[in-house]
Amino acid sequence: MDSAFLVTSFATLFVIIDPVGLLPVFIALTPGMSSARRRGIAIRACFVGFCILSLFAFFGEAVLGFIGISMPAFRIAGGALLFLTALDMLFDRRAQRREDQAQDADEYDPSSDPSVFPMAIPLIAGPGSIATVILLSSQNPGIQSTFLVLGVAFAVIVAAVLLFMAGSLLERALGKVGINVVTRLLGMLLAALSIQFILDGLKAFGFAS
Repeated sequence: MDSAFLVTSFATLFVIIDPVGLLPVFIALTPGMSSARRRGIAIRACFVGFCILSLFAFFGEAVLGFIGISMPAFRIAGGALLFLTALDMLFDRRAQRREDQAQDADEYDPSSDPSVFPMAIPLIAGPGSIATVILLSSQNPGIQSTFLVLGVAFAVIVAAVLLFMAGSLLERALGKVGINVVTRLLGMLLAALSIQFILDGLKAFGFAS
């Protein structure tokens, strides 16, 4: 397996899941909680998110084939979706939407555990990350490729857990401006990666070389 594929997979999933961008939302969803409770919520949210991504990594392509969607078509659609996500990150619309989702969760049940909703779904395992694991798993045939993608996803999830556990410290260190800068840099990287997905899909259809 090409090491460049692993690097690209990690970069893509890290940008899509965006643990740095999720950090302020996690802090907002767990105000005044003890470190132990925050740790439990972080681990539970990331575990559920990883299980959902694993499910789609193994069976997502089969589901697409069942409903008659080709992988090149899904690759183009996925690339377009990732590009829209990149635009949201660049213009800070993604952060506002996450805050709205967090607020909706609080309004639904103030005493509920936010680990499943909205943290695991849709913030960690959302349309973008689900599309990404399907796209990456389909780039190289075989079960080995799927396990490699899941290994990369697991590494990103572990990074997210560590960030959530160190949330208060990192929030003070980066500040709001620092988090905004990192989010926009990741958005630029995601925009370039999404265009590459679209070009790969067009190439499969014979529209690009």
